[in-house]
Amino acid sequence: MSVSHRFVCGFTRTLYSLSPFSSNTTHSSLFPLTMPRKQKQGAAKTHLWVEKPKSDGPSTSTSASEGDFSNANAEAVTDRLRTLTVAESKESTAVEVGSAPVDKSTVLGSGTQTESTGKPTAALSKLFSGKLLESFTVDNSTCSLAQIRATFYPKFENEKSDHEVRAKMIELVSNGLATMEVSLKHSGSLFMYAGHEGGAYAKNSYGNIYTAVGVFVLGRMFREAWGSQANKKQADFNDFLERNRMCISMELVTAVLGDHGQRPCEDYVVVTAVTELGCGKPKFYSTPYIIAFCRKWRLPTNHVWLFSTRKSVTSFFAAYDALCEEGTATPVCKALDEVSDISVPGSKDHIRVQGEILEGLVARIVSRKSSEHMEQVLRDYPPPPVEGADLGPSLREICAAHRNDEKQQMKALLESIGTSFCPNYLDWFGFEAPDSHSRNADGSVLSKFLQARPADLSTAKLQEMVRLLKEKEKDVALKCYHNIHKTNSLSSDNFHFKMVIHVRSDKAFRRYQNEMRNNPGLWPLYRGFFVDLNLFKANKERVVKFSKEPDAGSGSNGDLTKDGLAVEDANLMIKLKFLTYKIRTFLIRNGLSVLFNKDEVAYKDYYLRQMKIWHTSAAKQRELSKMLDEWAVFIRRKHGHKQLSSATYLSEAEPFLERYAKRSPKNQALIGSAGSLVRAEDFMAIIKGGKDEEGDLEPEKDIAPSSPAMIVKEAVVKDQGLIVFFPGIPGCAKSALCKEILTAPGKLGDDRPINSLMGDLIKGKYWAKVAEERSKKPYSILLADKNAPNEEVWSRIEHMCRKSKAAAVPVVPDSEGTESNPFSLDALAVFIFRVLQRANHPGNLDKSSPNAGFVLLMFYNLYDGKNRKEFEAELIERFGSVVKMPLLESSRPPLPKTVRSTLEEGLNLYKLHSKRHGRCSQSHLYIYL
Repeated sequence: MSVSHRFVCGFTRTLYSLSPFSSNTTHSSLFPLTMPRKQKQGAAKTHLWVEKPKSDGPSTSTSASEGDFSNANAEAVTDRLRTLTVAESKESTAVEVGSAPVDKSTVLGSGTQTESTGKPTAALSKLFSGKLLESFTVDNSTCSLAQIRATFYPKFENEKSDHEVRAKMIELVSNGLATMEVSLKHSGSLFMYAGHEGGAYAKNSYGNIYTAVGVFVLGRMFREAWGSQANKKQADFNDFLERNRMCISMELVTAVLGDHGQRPCEDYVVVTAVTELGCGKPKFYSTPYIIAFCRKWRLPTNHVWLFSTRKSVTSFFAAYDALCEEGTATPVCKALDEVSDISVPGSKDHIRVQGEILEGLVARIVSRKSSEHMEQVLRDYPPPPVEGADLGPSLREICAAHRNDEKQQMKALLESIGTSFCPNYLDWFGFEAPDSHSRNADGSVLSKFLQARPADLSTAKLQEMVRLLKEKEKDVALKCYHNIHKTNSLSSDNFHFKMVIHVRSDKAFRRYQNEMRNNPGLWPLYRGFFVDLNLFKANKERVVKFSKEPDAGSGSNGDLTKDGLAVEDANLMIKLKFLTYKIRTFLIRNGLSVLFNKDEVAYKDYYLRQMKIWHTSAAKQRELSKMLDEWAVFIRRKHGHKQLSSATYLSEAEPFLERYAKRSPKNQALIGSAGSLVRAEDFMAIIKGGKDEEGDLEPEKDIAPSSPAMIVKEAVVKDQGLIVFFPGIPGCAKSALCKEILTAPGKLGDDRPINSLMGDLIKGKYWAKVAEERSKKPYSILLADKNAPNEEVWSRIEHMCRKSKAAAVPVVPDSEGTESNPFSLDALAVFIFRVLQRANHPGNLDKSSPNAGFVLLMFYNLYDGKNRKEFEAELIERFGSVVKMPLLESSRPPLPKTVRSTLEEGLNLYKLHSKRHGRCSQSHLYIYL
């Protein structure tokens, strides 16, 4: 039997589906610290924080990977836990700190001003207009200093499927090599705080309503915890963060910034990371140290469980599997308390402050000594008392009182929290003068930063990262702003900026991870990434000093082990969400645009596809389909064609779910919890554009698994049509396969008529002709013998399937792909070879074509930006399966260097051509599509 005949016979048995437990991973791994060996027990009241010593020169001690301290660093942290009084001292904490080097260039007298004046001077106006920076030229004396100011964990995604990750976690814990740590996922948005001058930051911005709300809620937490001492402790805390260049990251949970899974009963924060920024790569505290830090400052902590035996870790996954479709906070927390080895309740009880709807759990591998460290911290740092005090107006009351003006909302929040925590409002309002200019810096800042001589190794590593992102990553925005806090040091040769590295797509993180594999010395790409930039002129002596900075301590990511584990094992983590949360966010909220912009049929396709990705049980799929169909009719009848706002969708969804749940115990179990609606319309914060800072109001797409498991299709539905189409490249053998199917005995194994439409023989618009054929013969099998490389075509095929009640199967050439393309250069070489062997091709793409190479490169670039995993995942999400055509043997010799270099040169030339002349027009493209 020929290869083509074998392929035809196995056609319906080579469909791929999603692997179990697929989830949208958004939490990164932490790296545990080593607990000191000589720490005293029972000394909670004498434990003090100590200032970290600083050197006078640029730091080069960045050899440890992020969050992974050396023994000396661990001892330094422990000393800090011993010697700086926070809770018990009645005196102000006095700390000796070495000052960082300051450029002593002459400051323009007309350009300085105190923060209290609130008015920009002529020099500042000149700076904001860009004229001052325009005259700043880069030469041999120009230096740059870059220091990370605020950041969250890097976004890490496992190469393995969730099922494989779970098995590996069990193996590591069972063999005594690691501990598994599990924490609650509160449903809010990222908020970072680095002190009143260091700044308050949301995920990708600062100086807006999100950060004003965050500062208010954090300040209120201090009042609640410290009572009459709150003002002093707020000032001490700001001073501590500034002096030690630290940042704390929190989940900000409020009812005023848009709906998630459930409107919280209270507005609060939970600390999720504590980071030392210093002058090098960020160092993240392990969870035991986060808890110690938070208990000393009386900051809110999360609920954490540790699993250090095979019995406990397998019991955890069994408990999740039993609860994943109906679990809410009460039964989930109770089950984990029973099966875990250590349970550390959070200072903010999820049930009391947020409610019963639980977003999910985050499980990750940590050091096998984490249990010992946690027990030590729990002994030495008992839960702090809560003083209580007159907290003043609440967040909701303030927002309600200033409903008509976003600026007034922000000002009222900042004024309410007081000057001890927020002494100035520069990040929000600048200088508030009629001639005040935008804080946006000139676009030349980035290029000057990259051209300048790096003042230390950290700057060099950040330049390397920014250069790579600027050249290769279209889904990352690099934005620079004037650092208004530094205006007192402004001069004609000394400028300060804030840079925001805004990652707009999770795909950018995955592509950057691939870059890190090729270049282990690259620093990670963090979530929530803010950098302080300083451009200045230096004298010859300082320039020479910067040039001689040692190469050691580059913070390379090339270490093969961490805590005795392979790096890929030490970074293992998995995010486990609950169906009761996903019903509200993914199926109801994120489906609103489909429901209102299309129709109920498209909405049904959307939610069924989501449930298939999640591997929801058949029984739950039936129950949910009934409920969601009823929801669709209800909300469309009530709102017509006016789409319900995602920010306040719970105002309609929660009463509907409550009524539905009351009909039967079965419905109540499906919904999980309903009836605790907090009315938010009167106090919602004013958000420009109606989007959440987290991007959480945008449709969330679940990520398909990395390696879909092959399954045998249970049955071919005979009472509906089928469209077979080819997301490929000319020369991929689609026409040859179509001919084999048409001539093969038994064809595809059923009696439905089969028709093939060859694109090269169709005059006019091809896909319109396909739609016409589908309407004429809705129960037939149609072989769409034409390349279908882009999402526009895929959407048209989806529309045809909905309209004619047909299924669609994408057939793709099998290829390992590259980091940014689903087809390898080996595959491209085969396709080009086949095209150049053709003669008298009906589409005039053969060996006599003058531009055959250009057309092949054009098609190859149509897939640029998706690796193989992303490519297959999107097809599976849209159509439920992917069929692969055999192409090349895995044991083949490598592509000849001359062929590879020729292809690479051609692709580079094509990209240059596209930049200069633009991509080919759609009409030109459809000639070959």
